[in-house]
Amino acid sequence: MKWFNVGKIVNTHGIRGEVRVMSRTDFPEERFAVGMKLGLFKPDAKKPIMVKIASHRQHKNFELVTFEGYPNINDVQEFKESYLRIAEHDLTELEDDAYYHHEILECTVFSTEGEEIGVVTEILETGANDVWEVTPKKGKKHYIPYIEDVVKEIDIDEKKIVIEVLEGLLS
Repeated sequence: MKWFNVGKIVNTHGIRGEVRVMSRTDFPEERFAVGMKLGLFKPDAKKPIMVKIASHRQHKNFELVTFEGYPNINDVQEFKESYLRIAEHDLTELEDDAYYHHEILECTVFSTEGEEIGVVTEILETGANDVWEVTPKKGKKHYIPYIEDVVKEIDIDEKKIVIEVLEGLLS
């Protein structure tokens, strides 16, 4: 089964079993909703501890979460530096022209003329739009903005992306 990160537990918060989570998801309200089941992966663990969200609230730049069956700080102390992950089968359908990062990563990028440009190796979130780091077989990396003027076609099944190479984009 494939697992995808939704957050990292960076600390405890208070004495009532709350943990401070650095979110790694665009859908924190959904991923940390009461009743949601997540896999908690301790550092170096291969198998998760399955946890169920008992409460969730936002505080500053963090998600504060409690888990059913872990009512105090002593129960959650050992979870520091652990990752919270969602199982692939629990991912929700996205609207048209929206993709999960794992679907875009490792896609091969081609120009509209059919020239291979490289492979998407990282996705940078800029606020306005995502920027894809595209690594060619030789040479320096390119940074492709995920905007309508540039990205013309995405085929997730074929792991293929076609872009319009605007002037100066690959220099």
